[in-house]
Amino acid sequence: MAEKGKAAIYKGLGHRMEIVEYPISEPEPGAILLKTRRANICGSDLHVWRGDVDLANLGQPLPIIMGHEMTGTVVQLGEGVLTDSAGEPLATGDRIVHRYFYPCGHCWACLTGQDYACPLASFSVYGVSEDQPHFLGAYAEYYFIRPNHVVFKVPDDLSDEMVASANCALSQVIFGLEKVGLNFGETIVIQGAGGLGIYATAVAKEMGAKKVIVIDGIDERLEMAKAFGADELIDMRQLATPAERMMKVRELTDGWGANVVAELVGFPHIVAEGLDLLGNGGRYLEIGNISPLKTFEFDPSAIVLNNKSIIGVMLYPPPTLKKALDLLSRTKNKYPFDKILSHSYPLEEINEAFAEQDKGHICRSSIVL
Repeated sequence: MAEKGKAAIYKGLGHRMEIVEYPISEPEPGAILLKTRRANICGSDLHVWRGDVDLANLGQPLPIIMGHEMTGTVVQLGEGVLTDSAGEPLATGDRIVHRYFYPCGHCWACLTGQDYACPLASFSVYGVSEDQPHFLGAYAEYYFIRPNHVVFKVPDDLSDEMVASANCALSQVIFGLEKVGLNFGETIVIQGAGGLGIYATAVAKEMGAKKVIVIDGIDERLEMAKAFGADELIDMRQLATPAERMMKVRELTDGWGANVVAELVGFPHIVAEGLDLLGNGGRYLEIGNISPLKTFEFDPSAIVLNNKSIIGVMLYPPPTLKKALDLLSRTKNKYPFDKILSHSYPLEEINEAFAEQDKGHICRSSIVL
């Protein structure tokens, strides 16, 4: 094992990420030391990088190593770690994916089997990079999976490119669509064909959706949505107003509207439009908007009078990550999962990678280590 490892550290708004080296320590009992193989640029990382989310204002000490959507190889197992969360033996060299957040285990949500709703879980993703064990973010050569983790071995039939998004984007939309109750034979509208939207398209089809309608305005994303099972595409450049898009959805749903609409973009102003796309009794899944203090206007009587509901999903329970791996294995020849990560960069080019993905034409970029 090397004595030191490289990491890209984030110091706050207006600062480029810098490459530094930290000493590598042995994992504590119950922990795992990982060699990072791929670390993706998630939409939430972009929100931080752009300044939509100011971590300092949220109480996050800096600097940190950003990144959480990743896969890697076991370098060393801490004392007491013998298997993954499914009981499969773990050994040095095994490829694994892990749940990147750590619920407290003691709050009402955790005690009632809803640890994905733990108020501390979202704030457990990062640690100060200057403090040991340093490597608590994905944009680094090494990563420490802390005790009380959820981790699964990667099946041999899945590539790094396919599984790198499993612990965030794919698991999140699987749980989100389960939580919103997407049923066999229903119609869903997906707002946005970024990484989340592309995964949601395939997941909705696998859950038995009768019709999957995807809204976006970028050629590459619309083409990718089609490859992942979208039945209908709505190009925002051709139908430029919310009213036009609503009429199109009504046309595609025999005048009723969608049973489910999923917001997977992260722009508050599209929420009102999404709620209007629902038919009576429809359910709205909100995943994309993670930036605090962003608002939109909406008439709440439309929810009451039309029996609509809104479900917010940020994280997911332990079994969902295993479901994500099983889905990838089962459908790897049906959908081009390896195409979602369309661009790869070395760690030293991480700032350029963020700038390119921010332009909107890339579903997911990946830092390869």
